[in-house]
Amino acid sequence: MNVSVVVFTSDLRLYDHPPLRAALDGRRSVVPLFVRDAAVDRAGFAAPNRLAFLADCLRDLDEGLRERGGRLVVRSGDTVEEVCRVAAETDADEVHLAAEASAFAQRRERRLRHALEAEGRRLHVHDAVTTAVPPGAVTPASTDHFAVFTPYFRHWSRQALRRPLAAPRAVPVPDGAVSEPLPSRDGLSGLSPALAPGGESEGRARLAAWLRSGAEAYADRHDDLAGDATSRLSPHLHFGTLSPVEVVHRARRAGGPGAEAFVRQLAWRDFHRQVLAARPTAAHADYRTRGDRWRWGPAAAADAEAWRQGRTGHPIVDAAMRQLLHEGWLHNRGRLLAASFLTKTLYIDWRVGAEHFLRWLVDGDLANNQLNWQWVAGTGTDTRPHRVLSPLAQARRYDPDGAYVLRWVPELADAADAAGATRAAVHEPWKLPERVRSASGYPDPIVDLAEGLARFRRARGLD
Repeated sequence: MNVSVVVFTSDLRLYDHPPLRAALDGRRSVVPLFVRDAAVDRAGFAAPNRLAFLADCLRDLDEGLRERGGRLVVRSGDTVEEVCRVAAETDADEVHLAAEASAFAQRRERRLRHALEAEGRRLHVHDAVTTAVPPGAVTPASTDHFAVFTPYFRHWSRQALRRPLAAPRAVPVPDGAVSEPLPSRDGLSGLSPALAPGGESEGRARLAAWLRSGAEAYADRHDDLAGDATSRLSPHLHFGTLSPVEVVHRARRAGGPGAEAFVRQLAWRDFHRQVLAARPTAAHADYRTRGDRWRWGPAAAADAEAWRQGRTGHPIVDAAMRQLLHEGWLHNRGRLLAASFLTKTLYIDWRVGAEHFLRWLVDGDLANNQLNWQWVAGTGTDTRPHRVLSPLAQARRYDPDGAYVLRWVPELADAADAAGATRAAVHEPWKLPERVRSASGYPDPIVDLAEGLARFRRARGLD
């Protein structure tokens, strides 16, 4: 036997791919395999936007493999069963896989190892493929993971990252590896109209362009909502069309305050993975409970639906929620203020918001999404769990002239003009004349900010 299998999961690339390079080492041929696992669909993670982006990624990966004499093998079913089946069909004696942090991925790895060993085959699991620094590589003296980011970042920054690997020149695939047709965007419904394209080629081009023209100003502009000065690389990091190890190396080579601030954000991504790897239940349960008795019932449900649709009457929140629906992506500052509004101002369970974000975000990542929601809700790792982001204060600071709001809530532009007001007045439409507000069709606020803050403080026993 001189055949190996490499299982692609959240690492859909050819550049800097340790499992693929190890699978090719000294081998006559390799089976590049991707399994459409039904368990992902059953768990509700097969959101249309991510399915479309995934289809782009798989097609691009297949094209890259064909340029190297190979092809991608796609199967549907249980990952463990399909990997074992492909290994038996091609007489492969070893399988290579990237390590991942979620409870589902850890169970899958254990099941796969047991099944392969029962057949006399070996499983090789590779770290630092979907993260720059693997979970567990740095830990405090007293426990198994860092619960505070700042000390984690100090240790993370001192780690020596492995050198990025070149893409292989040739990927010979055995004839016996039978594949299903590649999935396609065609026929998918419920997609965001402005969903970005996926694939390694797209990701590498975007990274190069951003390092060339966007990274320098990142430290000063990454919170500028209207300026849209973030990298927009999160979908490519989520699907692994870009290697976090390579991205950190390239950002550090670019240098400067912008690149340093960007690398810090990549460290946050690894931070959340080491938390989730150590505490898998944090995907659905409070990491640190605050004894919250979240609002439920018809009134809370109506408020949550207004939030989902971008109809809360608070323009900066509504702009963020409309961007999410239209693009399947959302500016990080918009994510923070929308999440704070739902959990702190409306006092609605963070899981309601996390579920909606996972329904629409193309970068819907379990570790980042759930733990960022918990951070904002105050049930996670935030050292200031009771902080509340005021929508009005956030709008004045990060969208001072109302440009972001007017991009996504355009009906307020005519209202401001009709009232002879400045464009910045769109942040407080309730101060416009009643006849102007009615003509715009924009709703009145569903909650008074002061009342929402008082309710939250009472619920947390802060008064």
